[in-house]
Amino acid sequence: MIELDEPIWTQRYTDFLNDNPARPARIVYQRDRARVIHSASFRRLQAKTQIFGLSESDFYRTRLTHSMEVAQIGSGLVEQLITVGLNAQGAAQDYVAWLPSFYLMEAICLAHDLGHPPYGHGGEVALNYMMRDYGGFEGNAQTLRILAKLGEYTPQNGLDLSRRATLGVMKYPAIYNEVISSNPRYLAQLNEPQVDDFRTLQMARWAPPKSLYLEEKILFDWVLEPFSAVDKVKFTGLIDNEPDSLLGHNHGHKKTAFKALDTTLLELADDIAYGIHDLEDAVAMKMVSKELWQAELMEHPVFLQSSLWDEEMTQRLFSDSSRGRKHAVSKMVGIMVESIYIAQNLEFEHPLLRYQARLKDEQAAVLELLKQFVYKNVITIPEVKQMEYKGQLIVLELFKSLRANPSALLPSSAYKNISLPKASNSVNVSFQTTLPV
Repeated sequence: MIELDEPIWTQRYTDFLNDNPARPARIVYQRDRARVIHSASFRRLQAKTQIFGLSESDFYRTRLTHSMEVAQIGSGLVEQLITVGLNAQGAAQDYVAWLPSFYLMEAICLAHDLGHPPYGHGGEVALNYMMRDYGGFEGNAQTLRILAKLGEYTPQNGLDLSRRATLGVMKYPAIYNEVISSNPRYLAQLNEPQVDDFRTLQMARWAPPKSLYLEEKILFDWVLEPFSAVDKVKFTGLIDNEPDSLLGHNHGHKKTAFKALDTTLLELADDIAYGIHDLEDAVAMKMVSKELWQAELMEHPVFLQSSLWDEEMTQRLFSDSSRGRKHAVSKMVGIMVESIYIAQNLEFEHPLLRYQARLKDEQAAVLELLKQFVYKNVITIPEVKQMEYKGQLIVLELFKSLRANPSALLPSSAYKNISLPKASNSVNVSFQTTLPV
């Protein structure tokens, strides 16, 4: 049985490089959270909205408030797992010792969107096109770039979070170059000439692979060092990618199949926030009607099999009172949180890879239905897609201007850090803006 060796997981990369001992978990994870909260990248999330372009109000969620809600839900999931993991005599199931602390869970959740660009997935696609000869662009990879290099806490190692916090944020444990090497169609695209009129660019062809930048390979290997060789191979292996349940396509990119324990908790918290809290915004903005909700969710066969809530929930959700909506949303979130449990993937030796957070089948099916409902009736409606497309054009033109006139347009602190790389290496500069998105 592998013992919990906390100093390995509380170690920071800077401590590793300088051969310094790791500090206690209660100090390290609290400071991980503080470093994220006080970072410029975290503050910039307030200018990036979840459902962008339709109106402006303090009510509607930004990436900042979304991240805070994900952190709150993540802590709630950990608390629930601790509660169900203790028996009447106070003895704990084995997995409880490996659960993240509340500080650690919040640090991971608060950091998970740091690398997301303006205009969400649309901005990510636009930047990936402009960076296609230099290692691409991907939101999760950019998050690690900020944590590892661009964050302001250390001169060379970014925010320099603990090994375990960094592992928790890595949703896709594969390197960009390795992923695209198995996609002949995408490799052929990379040889196409530059499109000068961005209005003719077929954006959907340039969705990036879910991966990490090559430049973070050394840090990536350091994070995975405590795992056995067998676990590493399994954890980072690539499989054929089924069409995305929301986007409906996979662009031929392969993907990783597994995530660490803390990452499974993060993703559940993120999905709950997306499927339920974003629904609240859509209802408040009158983007979905009660009749549509009734027909597509309450009367859906998946929901009818579980009936997790009754008609009173619908009345509260669509009431004219924000208090009623809040009550409905809170109860929905509670239903999901209380269904959390720990499964085991016996293919892995290490507990941080073997233990996996899951929702019970009925709750998981309804949450997926909620996500599909929001995606179909909010994210992909013409008004939102038009704003996304306009945002892509802004990002493309802005990038083109910055590349042509870096000394005149970039802040001096950013300009002096630019290194023009060879192809297949990504530019070591953060694309962070305060565009109203």
